[in-house]
Amino acid sequence: MSALHIPRTYEEWRHCIADICRQPITGPFIDERIAALNSPADHMTARFVELYGEPQRVKTLEWFERARNEL
Repeated sequence: MSALHIPRTYEEWRHCIADICRQPITGPFIDERIAALNSPADHMTARFVELYGEPQRVKTLEWFERARNEL
């Protein structure tokens, strides 16, 4: 997987977060990211949408929600 690869599936996304970035997928982390992704005023969310588009923000939000349901 190259540095420019944008995850297309939940499994790819989870691999990027947990394995490549070594970010534990914990309840607090998930809740923080869901809140940020739902906030148009969040600077990083605005940048994310600028770089990857609104459909990718929605898809990523769904993946965080799925991860929360799997805890």
